[in-house]
Amino acid sequence: MAEPLVKICGLHSVEVLKSMKRLPIDYIGFVFAPSRRQVTPAVAAELLAVLAEWESGRAPQAAGVFVDPPLEELREVLAVAGLDVIQLHGAESAVFCREVKAAFPGRQVWKAISISGREVSESSGGAKALLGEYAEAVDGFLLDTFDPNGSGGSGRTFDWAAIPAYQAAAAELGVPLFVAGGLTPDNVNELVQGYAPDGVDVSSGVESFGAKDIAKIKAFVERVKQS
Repeated sequence: MAEPLVKICGLHSVEVLKSMKRLPIDYIGFVFAPSRRQVTPAVAAELLAVLAEWESGRAPQAAGVFVDPPLEELREVLAVAGLDVIQLHGAESAVFCREVKAAFPGRQVWKAISISGREVSESSGGAKALLGEYAEAVDGFLLDTFDPNGSGGSGRTFDWAAIPAYQAAAAELGVPLFVAGGLTPDNVNELVQGYAPDGVDVSSGVESFGAKDIAKIKAFVERVKQS
């Protein structure tokens, strides 16, 4: 089993990011959608400069999280912050994802899929049909907990019994599948051991009092990489 990739999302502090330089993290996420973790393109550019100082293997790739953005917004952000991944976390269609992929060659496009709970009782055909719409439109899928008041970052898990159907569909398309939603240092080992996702994504689960906690980040990364 390949070692899962790790994405730490919602970074907005240069000092916190510098404290992570020795950790084997694969992706760093910056939120551009409305959120308490939202950053401006200028702040993201400042944070991106820290990645050049990374001390543990290859520097993480930078992902920007957007919710139903117009193409012009993406152009404005990417003109300032050199992101590697455009993560679309809203209701973006496959057609729009293809437009983004065409507009920004060389960047990966990821699509988040919100899991509400009803998917557990659906056949694998439902997952296959949904992900199949995005064939050749995206470079990664991210399963996250459905949040009626937002687009992720709820800090709640979904029923992991839904994962295998989406894994099978993503594997058939040859697209990596990440899992997010309520992950913490205390439960990520269970997820990795039980479901072996291609990668995991965490934000609030490595925070204390609303701020990133380096001890929790370190514990999270260690438990994923040593699973």
